[in-house]
Amino acid sequence: MSVLELKVPSPGESITEVEIATWLVKDGDYVEKDQAIAEVDSDKATLELPAEASGIITLKAEEGDAVAVGQVVCLIDTSAAKPASGAPAPAAKVEEKAAPAPAAAPAPAAPVAPAAPAATYATGSASPAAKKILDEKNMDAASVTGTGKAGRVTKEDAINAVPSMGTPTGGNRGMERKKMSMLRRKVAERLLEAKNNTAMLTTFNEVNLTAVNKLRSEYKDAFKAKHGVSLGYMSFFTKAVTRALQLFPDVNSMIDGQEQIRFDFADISVAVSGPKGLMVPVVRNAEALSFRGVEADIKRLALRARDGQITVDEMTGGTFTITNGGVFGSMLSTPIINPPQSGILGMHNIIERPVAVNGQVVIAPMMYIALSYDHRIIDGRESVGFLVAVKEALENPAELLLNNDPKRAFEL
Repeated sequence: MSVLELKVPSPGESITEVEIATWLVKDGDYVEKDQAIAEVDSDKATLELPAEASGIITLKAEEGDAVAVGQVVCLIDTSAAKPASGAPAPAAKVEEKAAPAPAAAPAPAAPVAPAAPAATYATGSASPAAKKILDEKNMDAASVTGTGKAGRVTKEDAINAVPSMGTPTGGNRGMERKKMSMLRRKVAERLLEAKNNTAMLTTFNEVNLTAVNKLRSEYKDAFKAKHGVSLGYMSFFTKAVTRALQLFPDVNSMIDGQEQIRFDFADISVAVSGPKGLMVPVVRNAEALSFRGVEADIKRLALRARDGQITVDEMTGGTFTITNGGVFGSMLSTPIINPPQSGILGMHNIIERPVAVNGQVVIAPMMYIALSYDHRIIDGRESVGFLVAVKEALENPAELLLNNDPKRAFEL
């Protein structure tokens, strides 16, 4: 018998522990080499764990267990033969014993009175410990759904029971408690860290997207036919942001101890919603990408995040973040900085409303935009100037983003 120990590989630098999110196979299954056998959560991403060899698998960790990098989580018996197609994996051998020879039938015994049943807690009854807790809450055991044997009310049931605060309505009052994934716990930790450890301030403005909509309407079909991706709002906002970052470099910086680090490149983190929660993959050197390049990279990263294939490297190292709550209907928000970055731009939904343009009231597609920034290194002049620069570029994209040549900028 040859057994392979499958250990947790390192998903990235500085990660020492992961969590078994889901086993994709059962104990005793036959697995093929490179088959995905589990999904593991790190504090940055969800990754698949492949089998390193073919054979019968024995699981050594449960779903939800936190395991160290390098720890053995399963064994694979590589000497086991693959079961025939459709046949179950071989079951454990059970020692057989010869059946005893039939004994002669005994003489009928005298009738015996049935024994008294053992004392149990009937459905709706409470154990002594549970009854004491319910008495303190002034609750009747019959009002609590028991999860113990035969429906008895356990101590845990009594602890979790909530006294009625009014006239019962007969509606559902169920609740669910589940452990947060390691990724969600890390996101929560980082957001709280950003709130507590930065001098965060938010400034707002609004953008008239009439010019952007006109360009998209005119060129979106040719753009999609030529490049295979849609001409969306994200490319306009990304290019407007990279231009503004060049004009106001303090916004494209971060604090390291007592030093400020400025970047002459723009690695733009784009917040996307994945099956495991918020993920922020990075578009590298966005300032050097064309509109097609931005749209293609955002689509690629969003699909990888959705399919759980995003890597740690693809989500680290950004210098500035863009988040779009507008896709969910948000009208206005104060986005939280993505540490160690110092700024984040929030996009919101587009609403047609009356605005004054050249002394006339017109109906225009308007969006509120918000910049949250670390006031320790970004002053009001830089933050407000940055947001105004974004607004100017989006309201005059042909001149400021397309060099008055949309066809060339869109590579048509």
